Amino acid sequence: MTDIAIPIPETSRRLDAIDRKILMVLQEDASLSVAEIGDRVGLSSTPCWKRIQRLEADGVIIKRVALVDQNKIGLGISVFVSVESSDHSDAWLKKFAEAVSAMPEVMEFYRMAGDVDYMLRVVVADMQAYDVFYKKLISAVPLKNVTSRFAMEKIKSVTTLPIPAVVAA
Repeated sequence: MTDIAIPIPETSRRLDAIDRKILMVLQEDASLSVAEIGDRVGLSSTPCWKRIQRLEADGVIIKRVALVDQNKIGLGISVFVSVESSDHSDAWLKKFAEAVSAMPEVMEFYRMAGDVDYMLRVVVADMQAYDVFYKKLISAVPLKNVTSRFAMEKIKSVTTLPIPAVVAA
């Protein structure tokens, strides 16, 4: 029997309880000053700033953004689009991924396991805008099936990841 070593990302080993608190605070409000973040996690400004810098350098914090209400800017329709393909070659996937990634309406794009190959979350202003998007999607590469599911109501939508607690070794 061969032992297989599964690499654990170094970053996850280095996140202590304070790093995790900083991440929770920043996910709730990234506009807080370093002093305010430090107060909430029990650090003075300088060590708090150094930790935030390290979290950014390590790629744990990818970027800080403003969240915008899609309805208030005229993007009232959310569509979940399932895509099935007959072609599973690297060349097809590369072309498809490039085409879909260039479409600003696509908010999320996943390769799936199960009964569909890809899942997209798309936001558009109205049905006419979705029809334009749909035609652009189906002309990008050959597709076997595209199924659109229109959201009727947003019940829960969060951006805060559930940061796991530090596990004692």
